[in-house]
Amino acid sequence: MSRMLALLLLAATPTLAFQRPGLSLRRASAVRSSAAVAHPVRTPPRPARSAVLLNGADDGGAPAAALGALGVFASLVCFVSEFTLKTTGCGLPAGPGGLYGAVEGLSYLAIVALIGWSVATKVQTGKGLPAGPFGLLGAAEGLAYLAALAGIVIAGLTVVDYGSIPNAVPSEGARCS
Repeated sequence: MSRMLALLLLAATPTLAFQRPGLSLRRASAVRSSAAVAHPVRTPPRPARSAVLLNGADDGGAPAAALGALGVFASLVCFVSEFTLKTTGCGLPAGPGGLYGAVEGLSYLAIVALIGWSVATKVQTGKGLPAGPFGLLGAAEGLAYLAALAGIVIAGLTVVDYGSIPNAVPSEGARCS
């Protein structure tokens, strides 16, 4: 009974006025002419979680929280390094086994990567990175831009105060040996 009612509705209604979502005009007219019940066109599968995260359409869950926490940590290390550079003219000391220097270098690389990811997302979607869980990814993005801006300002002030920027690897007889 319901099938006959559906067929009558399809036959009595113009094709454009009674088009179901996802059903093409060709398919709708074929359904009407062949008196068969149409099945809606299947939607494409949902993209993988990493693709959703890169496009900023989702908060990303645990990976976004971890990336956000690492980004916030890296920004804080960069701020400490920049403060040390401004006050002493040298970056952070190497520390035990070079650990502090390694964390400092990796933090600067993480900041550059985070800003690159943010710019790429902005170009692709027109929006920045999603806030992420607890707003960590958004906070990391903002702090990364702030750390980069502070780094540029501090580098300029260091050149004015000391005449140059210290080497990444201290050498004998240099200012930061």
